[in-house]
Amino acid sequence: MIQKDIARFFLCLIIAILLCRTVPPAVAAETTSPPAAADRNDAYADFLNEAEEETAVQVADPLYYWNKAMFHVNDKLYFWVLKPVATGYKAVVPGLARTGVRNFFHNLATPVRFVNSLLQGKSEQAGVELGRFMVNTTMGVLGFGDPAQKEPDLKRPPAEDLGQTLGLYGLGNGCYLVWPVLGPSTLRDSVGMFGDQYLSPLSSVNEDTVRFGATGLKIVNALSFRLGEYETLKEAALEPYESLRNAFIQNRAKQIRE
Repeated sequence: MIQKDIARFFLCLIIAILLCRTVPPAVAAETTSPPAAADRNDAYADFLNEAEEETAVQVADPLYYWNKAMFHVNDKLYFWVLKPVATGYKAVVPGLARTGVRNFFHNLATPVRFVNSLLQGKSEQAGVELGRFMVNTTMGVLGFGDPAQKEPDLKRPPAEDLGQTLGLYGLGNGCYLVWPVLGPSTLRDSVGMFGDQYLSPLSSVNEDTVRFGATGLKIVNALSFRLGEYETLKEAALEPYESLRNAFIQNRAKQIRE
């Protein structure tokens, strides 16, 4: 199964690279001045404005038509499937249980953050990740609890991933990509996402039903805490696709700088 996943990923990656190389990068990040924030009167509008005002980081978008099509696919997927499911899930699962599920998946992803912290030379942060994992797995009952957060020296550090590591090493974004279901990314971050999968314990589960079920639960549970955010962000943007693309690129650049 892993071999099939690898083959599918590299096939998509090769197609993306070929398209990036053959299609002129005619569309790049917007550099025009945004409308005044006062007109939008919204925190999300301020966030989008800040992203649009940043002209230093740009990304090529040669796959504009593919990306915009996938943006609309994901938009429909959110409103038609994910939002109703997450709303129903939130209605029947108590907040304390949902927080426990969120803590469990965060604890499970410790190897990804630990290794990338080391690769970025953040040994102290890696030590915090390891300490949090040991405390939460034992005292927190497999990570459903987060007693480590109560310890001053074990506060949750910023999450690190391979895309950030590659960016820190000087690798550029490559072209912008929007994946079905997974959402916005770049060529560099797509490679990083694939590498991070090898460090995730979920990838070692051979049973497809268990692996996909756990992934689905993780997505729906996380969304249950953020219902309404996407709608607000979308309504605040004059051009949702372009604004979200620029916001994503700026956010990733900020994560790499930090």
